[in-house]
Amino acid sequence: MERAEERRYEGLSPFELKNKLVELAKHRGERMMLNAGRGNPNWIALEPRAAFFRLGEFALGEARRVALAAGFGGLPKKRGIADRLRRFLAGPAGAPGDALIERGIDYARERHGFDPDLLVGEWVDGILGDHYPLPVRMLAHAEALVRDHLVAELFAGDASAGAFDLFAVEGASAGIAYVFQSLVHSRLLAPGDRIALGVPVFTPYLEVPRLPEYRFELVEVVQDEAAGWRYPATEIDKLRDPRVKAFLAVNPSNPTAVAMDAATVARIGEIVRARPELIVITDDVYACFVDGFRSLAAVAPANTIVLYSFSKYWGATGLRLGVVGLHRSNTLDERLAASGGEALAAARARYGAVSTAPGAMKLIDRMVADSRAIGLNHTAGLSSPQQVQMTLLALDGLLDAGQGRKREARAIVRGRFERLYRGAGLSPPEDPLLTHYYASLDIPALARARYGAAFADWLVASFEPIDFVVRLAEERGIVLLDGGGFDAPKMSVRVSLANLPDDAYGPIGRGIAELLAEYHDQWRRRSAG
Repeated sequence: MERAEERRYEGLSPFELKNKLVELAKHRGERMMLNAGRGNPNWIALEPRAAFFRLGEFALGEARRVALAAGFGGLPKKRGIADRLRRFLAGPAGAPGDALIERGIDYARERHGFDPDLLVGEWVDGILGDHYPLPVRMLAHAEALVRDHLVAELFAGDASAGAFDLFAVEGASAGIAYVFQSLVHSRLLAPGDRIALGVPVFTPYLEVPRLPEYRFELVEVVQDEAAGWRYPATEIDKLRDPRVKAFLAVNPSNPTAVAMDAATVARIGEIVRARPELIVITDDVYACFVDGFRSLAAVAPANTIVLYSFSKYWGATGLRLGVVGLHRSNTLDERLAASGGEALAAARARYGAVSTAPGAMKLIDRMVADSRAIGLNHTAGLSSPQQVQMTLLALDGLLDAGQGRKREARAIVRGRFERLYRGAGLSPPEDPLLTHYYASLDIPALARARYGAAFADWLVASFEPIDFVVRLAEERGIVLLDGGGFDAPKMSVRVSLANLPDDAYGPIGRGIAELLAEYHDQWRRRSAG
């Protein structure tokens, strides 16, 4: 690709640029393409999926029991349905998924006192998809069980910090869209407001706040590469500025794949206590990959909107399963309830058709209504089969008492991370806060360390920032994402350690090192000439 053409592509999101890189890599003829650009994992959590299909098989049998006509089942009867399910599971002994279903029913009864008939009835009705989701925000049993999972994963078991109302959404990507939309509609944020963003960060979180309907002024809270992508205290202290209305972070981070350390989390909690009007939005999608993880929502529960997705750890990106959470006692609802004047009039005008007291309507319920343009609030909600699968994934996490599944998932990405680094001739960093889900490699920094500052300066000055990923694709069939599009250093690369076989990552590392050596040879020839 010529330099002028590279300039045209530099304005694209790295996820859109990736499509062009894939085209370039495919033209490598017989050479295999290695596409480590996307973060969807190549593993599948089997047990919760098996449980889903076993429940589906049982649900169909229940519908046939009350058939209305040839080819048409009826609505299963809930009385006694849990016992009928247990008899069904007692058939082919030890079928995959059976143990999770039975243990899940026992857990729900013992932990919450749930009536097994009502729980199984929700699952059967939900998996058949024969009713609109009700409650529209989230099915009742699903919400309680998913909340338990969040308490375990995000709040270190602290149920009081985890007393969050949940809205089931189509993955965290839908969640962030609903969050910004409702914050603006509810006058908690206004177009042009100043918001802080932890960077480097998942590219859409750079792009969405800049949309014309928001036009937020972004203040970057920058991780320090030299300190292992930690946030310096001086950067976190930018949140003390009263002009900063909100702080959005991905924790553990993407693309740098590191969780905030305890001191940073505590410092943000202290700032929020001093600034109770500050809104915190945290995307905790990669929490399962860090031992002892603690969310910002644990230290600032009343101020935090939490986003969580089941896509990565369970290999479920295509299922689109996520939640938005708000603590039942939060400052945002307090501000809405106390609003008057223009804000109250706007709430009455927007939400008057779905609430008799629109001014007191909770933010999370406004999100539900906004997600369906208000008028379709009664048909809102994530599809009920998705909510059943989400519940089973949550139970799978909760009932993994020995954390065996979690150790396996972490070992997969850690092994690939180490292969990548060794292939590139680097020592893998040891850091307990790393998820190992991605690797961010700063190519100019690597050039400086390996070949000296003069070469590194020439490399940056002589080529467009995306030239490295373009040449990797064109010449080696390796597709990586441009780190600059994440607000990482220019000419850095993001490697997903999730979506390719283990033995792909050594060659990717070698490809990176070999391409850098080719640039160095070019520089030496020019310098000698």
